[in-house]
This record gives sequence, C-alpha cells and structure tokens, in this order.
Amino acid sequence: MPAVLGLNFHHDTSVCLIADGRLYAAEEERWTGIKHNRTARAGLLTPPTHSLAWCLEASGVDIGEITEVWTPAMRPNPSLGSWTGTEREELAGMLPRPLGDRLMLLSHHTAHVLAGYLLSGEEHAAGLVIDAGGSALGSDIALGRERISGYDLRPDRIDRVHQALPTISPGRTRAQRAHPSLGHFYRNLAMRVIPPGDEVEGSMMALAAHGDPARFYGDLRRLLALGDGALVHVTPPWGSYDTATALTAGGLSWTVATASEKPLTQRADLAAAAQLVFSEAVVHVASWLQGITGARSLVFSGGCALNSQLNGVLAGQAGFERTFVAPAPHDAGTAVGAALFAWNYVLKQPRLPVPEDADWGPLPGPVPSSALNGGYVVRNVGDRIVPLVARLLAEHRIVGWVRGGLEFGPRAFGHRSILAHPGESGTRLRLNVLKRRAPFRPFAPAALVEEIPGWFESGGDPFMNRVVTVRADRADRIPAVIHRDGTARLQSVGPRHSGLRSLLEEFHRRSGLPVLLNTSLNLKGTPIVRTADQAVRAAVELSLDALAVDDTLVLAPHAASTLTDSAVGTVR
Repeated sequence: MPAVLGLNFHHDTSVCLIADGRLYAAEEERWTGIKHNRTARAGLLTPPTHSLAWCLEASGVDIGEITEVWTPAMRPNPSLGSWTGTEREELAGMLPRPLGDRLMLLSHHTAHVLAGYLLSGEEHAAGLVIDAGGSALGSDIALGRERISGYDLRPDRIDRVHQALPTISPGRTRAQRAHPSLGHFYRNLAMRVIPPGDEVEGSMMALAAHGDPARFYGDLRRLLALGDGALVHVTPPWGSYDTATALTAGGLSWTVATASEKPLTQRADLAAAAQLVFSEAVVHVASWLQGITGARSLVFSGGCALNSQLNGVLAGQAGFERTFVAPAPHDAGTAVGAALFAWNYVLKQPRLPVPEDADWGPLPGPVPSSALNGGYVVRNVGDRIVPLVARLLAEHRIVGWVRGGLEFGPRAFGHRSILAHPGESGTRLRLNVLKRRAPFRPFAPAALVEEIPGWFESGGDPFMNRVVTVRADRADRIPAVIHRDGTARLQSVGPRHSGLRSLLEEFHRRSGLPVLLNTSLNLKGTPIVRTADQAVRAAVELSLDALAVDDTLVLAPHAASTLTDSAVGTVR
C-alpha cells in the first residue's frame, strides 16, 4: 500500500497523508486553538504534532510504511546560497527518525500550484501562484523570494514559465529594493483601512463593495507599473511587509495607527480602489500566462487566491475557458500539494478524483453528557436529523451543523457550519453581531448545483472561492446572502457532497429555496471547531438556537422550551 506525506511547518501548519488512494489532511490550528497556528518562534517553524498523529491514526499507516516525505522550503540560507541545506536539517529534526530521514524539499509555489492542478481534473493548465512570499530563489538574484510564479502544467511535467523578481528603484536618499509582492501590496493597504482585530484582507474585500474606486484609483494605480512579459513593479515599500510608512492618497495620510479614525465612507472608497488596482494587476499576469501557455484552463493558488472577488473577475477577464482555485489555496494547502507531488510525480500513482468536498479531517466525536446546562439534547435521531434541522431552518432558526469529517481549509463547507434561512436580511445583521464581525461583511450562500442557473448569473465553486452575481429577479428572496453590489460568494453543492447535500434538498422541499446561508462555526479570532465539545461551547457562546452533531440534536437553553416539540414531535 503506497503512502506519502506532505507537511507544512510554517504558519497555517498542516499535514496531508495519501494512502491507498485516500487523502487525509488536517491543520494544526484545530488542536492548538491558535488561528493560523502563528507562533512567536523564529522563522515560524512549528512541528505539526497533533495533525500528524491524527493522520497516522486515521489512516492506520505506520510511519515506517511512508516512502516519500515532502515539505515546501521557505527560509533563505545565505551561507549556502540555496534554499535547502540547514533548513531541511532543522525540519527533519522535528520529525520521528524514519520520517525525518526521508524528508525532501520542494518550492513553496510549486506546492501551492499542485494543490490545485492535481485536484482539478485538467490535463493541460496554466498555473498561477501569487502570495506575500514563498521559497528563496538563491543568492544569484540577491536572495529574492517567490512572489508571482507562472507555470505550464501537464501530467508528465511542471514547467515554470514566469517568475517575478525583485528590482532596484531610486529612492529619495538611496536606492530601494522593489519587491513584486502583490500579497504584501494588498495587505499593506488593508492594514490602513481595517482597524486591528479583524482579518484585514477579508474585511477590506468586503468593504470594497460599499465604496467608489474612482476617488482614490489614480493615487493607488501609480503605485504599480504593469509592463510586457507579465511585469509587475510595485513601488517601494508597498511590495514588502511595511507597517510604518504612511500612504498618501486623496490628499490624506493613511497609517496603520489611524485606520479606525477615518470615516467609513472614505475607507470604503480606498478599499474599492485597492481591490480594483489589485485585480487589474492579477488579470494582467494571468492574461499573459494564457498567451504564453495556450492553456484553456487556469489553476490559481497562493494566499491571494482567497480573494473571491478577484477570482470572479479572473474567470471573466483573463481569457481562460475555465478557472480552478485550489480547495485550500492558502499556506496550509502546500502540505496537500507536497503530498500530491509525491503521489503523482514521484510514485506515478493515478490522480485522485476531482473533489466536491474537502472533508479530509477528523470526526467530531460524541456530544458530551453535560452538553448544555438547562438545554435539551436528543440523541440517536438517525435519519430524522435532516428533516428536523430543515424544519428548524425553515422556521428561521439559526442552527450549528456538525457532520462527518472536518473541512480542510479556512472555510466551512457544511461539516462545521452555522446555517440559516437566507430569506431575511435581519439574519445577516444578527449573525454579524453574534460573531462579532463588522456589519458590512456578507455571508455566503450554499446552493444545489443544478439549481444555480435559476438564481445566479454564473456557476459557483465547491469551495466558496468565487464571487458571482445574483439574478435580479431572485434577489429579494435571498437578501441575507447578497452583498451590497448584488454579488455573493457562492458555494455549489453537488450530489457527492456529504455535508450539506441532503439537508439542502430537504430545505428546498420545505421552503422552495435551494439556498442556505452558510458560515463557519467558530468564535471570533479562533479556528473553526474540531470536536463536538468545542461545537457545543461555541453554540452556547454564540446563542445559536440549535446544534446538530451527526445524529444528535442539541437545543440551546434559551430555545429549549419553545423548540422541544419541533425536536421530539412528529416530523411533517
């Protein structure tokens, strides 16, 4: 039985194990409780102890049976002038001996792009990876890092056809190094728009829909130069991780410290301009990549591929017939890409099926006996759990939904979710208060894939990676999942989706709506819940009306008296 292992030791620490054609994957944050598993340790190197132990236990694979162990490299090594050497030795020392001895390194961006390509079902595809920064490129180019990488991808080879490199720009007092990092560019602007305490990139993307880009577009566009051969030049210091420099735009000074002092309308206008300029730069690179590869399909990955608004623009403007975004395009997904590289390119095993779901993690376990103090617990509901929860949702109750294996990635696809009826705009307002999110942030719809054409202008994405436009004649029926600009980050739910499919079908039958509001079950600043116990505690703190954990229904204390009949009565 062949078995391979992919590991990511940096932030978003993660593990992926493929054994006998089955994929197991988990993120360390789900055990440590530290979002993105960021640590204070130098270099952000952390052993993925818990997620590795789970993958081994769940698969039944002994570490001696794993023949290939791969991880993306990140840290430069000036003394050796390469991106291997001592980094490999340090990482290997964090693993049990048989695994450490077999550890091999590949580039960060290659792991990113393969996490998408090898699950896309495409034979020939262009690959694009854009993030803050990846593997060091070597001393011959002044130890630059991967920032924007383009690939020509085929089943028998991986050709890197584009690599953005640092340049030197004149400065006021001395020459400055210009990093071509669109990831840092977007984050730097976001930190000057979104006050501390929120996910700055996601919040700025949401706020952009409320603004007019024209007000600040000219000032931001001058920070980027786009040229032949997919050239992207970012004016220093905006392509680096800079938190000190003030941005001047519209005659105003924008700093991290004063982000909360600007009126929301001004911040929305700057966010809209930032989103537009950023999208134009990515489309510029992607369009060039289409021309040089001749590929009809684009695979997009890296942290910037989490920008679902951008992904919707790419799908319509970059010249590709199809766009596929990796199920987990952020750094945790590099463990998946590393494992798939070993499985397909090293061991020459057949490609895995194209996934409709990413339930690659642990089961939730049972609801503890002391689940709720004063609440109501109905166990062993069996198949009745779906009509029971569909009935609660049709009655506009907000329900936590925990079912099967934990999702891999930063979004909930219906295994650790909060679900709600999409038909009242007040539901969005209530949920933003419960989750302590900014009131301008939207919630995503999950829809039956075959019903999508009647409700949305274009197809969605199984992994909530693309924003689409809602049909105007249906918008008034699902206001809780429509953003200010008439768009929605649509999750398409296919027939093989084990988390939401049956519930969506039953809700459709009861309500006439093939759409549910779907957001992650977690508390502000914490990862998505892993266990039933964590789910119960989150449901209590969030004041949800009910929680379903596999075939157990938990009614919150504030709702138990009114929902008891719904829970134990005859399901109609």
